Amino acid sequence: MGAYTLIIGSKNYSSWSLRGWLAMRQTGAAFEEVLVPFHTAERSALIRRHSPSGLVPVLRDGDLLINDSLAIAEYLAERHPEARLWPEDPSARAMARAAAAEMHSGFGALRAALPMNFRLVRSGPERSAAVDADVARITEIWGACRAAHGAEGPFLFGPFTIADAMYAPVVSRLRTYSVPVDAVSQAYMDAVWAHPWLRVWGQGAAGEPPIEKYDAI
Repeated sequence: MGAYTLIIGSKNYSSWSLRGWLAMRQTGAAFEEVLVPFHTAERSALIRRHSPSGLVPVLRDGDLLINDSLAIAEYLAERHPEARLWPEDPSARAMARAAAAEMHSGFGALRAALPMNFRLVRSGPERSAAVDADVARITEIWGACRAAHGAEGPFLFGPFTIADAMYAPVVSRLRTYSVPVDAVSQAYMDAVWAHPWLRVWGQGAAGEPPIEKYDAI
C-alpha cells in the first residue's frame, strides 16, 4: 500500500468527514488531506472524481479506496494496532463498537433538525419530541460508557477512541444549537471540544466561506 490520502468535505458542515479525519489523526500516520469545497456548484462532480459513492470522506491507500467513515476507522484500527483506536479490554471494545455503530446508523431526527455547523453557536430551533428522544439516548450512551469504562481519562472509554470520533460531530451539534444536557454529558462535551484535534479542525472551519442555506437552519 502507498501513502494515505484522505478526501474530505467542508470542515464546517461535513460531520462524516470529521469522523474519518479524527480516526486518521489518531493513528499518528502521515496523510495527504484533499478538501472538496461545499460552497461551489461543482461540489458533486468534484467529489465524484475521488469517491465512487459520491460521498465523503474517502480514504485512499495505494489503489484501495474506502468510502465510509466507520469502515475507514476499522481499517485504520487494523493497520495501526499500536494507536489503540479501540479500547484494549474486550468488554469495553464491544461496548465502544456498539456505541459507534448506533451513531453510524441512527439518530436521524437529530441529524435532520440540527445539522453540523462547527463555527456557529446560537439558540437552536424548537426541537421535536423525536429530536429530544435522540438527545436522551445519546446522553444515555455517554453516561453508560463513562460509568463503565471512563475512569482512565475524560472520554467515553478513558483515552480517545473511534467511539469519540463518531460522536464528536454530535458534540458540535449540541453546542451549536445550545441543547442542554446533564452534567456528565456536559463534562464529556467540554473534553471533546478542548481536544487539540478539534481545535485544528475548527481553525479550518473558521476559514471556509459560509453557505447561506445551512447557516439559516
